[in-house]
Amino acid sequence: MKRISIVTAIAVVAGVTMAAALVYGFGFGGGWSEVRTLMGYPWFVVSLVDVYVGFILIACWIASRERLVPAVVWIALLMTLGNLIACIYVLYAIRTRKRPPLCRMAGAGGEASGAPA
Repeated sequence: MKRISIVTAIAVVAGVTMAAALVYGFGFGGGWSEVRTLMGYPWFVVSLVDVYVGFILIACWIASRERLVPAVVWIALLMTLGNLIACIYVLYAIRTRKRPPLCRMAGAGGEASGAPA
């Protein structure tokens, strides 16, 4: 039986949660009139900036891993569907990685090194 990593489990739970939140928002939300109202609250603006800074960081990671066209598609989806796509991309990245993440930070013999692997 294959073990599921904690990162995979978190990405799956977060993705399902985000999908449910999107369905709720699209189904019961008031659209742009609600957004205009919320923009008057400083902590809403801070939260929005936080979300988009995260999007930019994830987009940079995607751009560093993918060729141009797939990167553009992933980033466009990220900017429209938010962290649901970030969760899906994390799962994709886990499945397609060449080496375990900690191996990238260690040298060929497993010893830590300052040089990129």
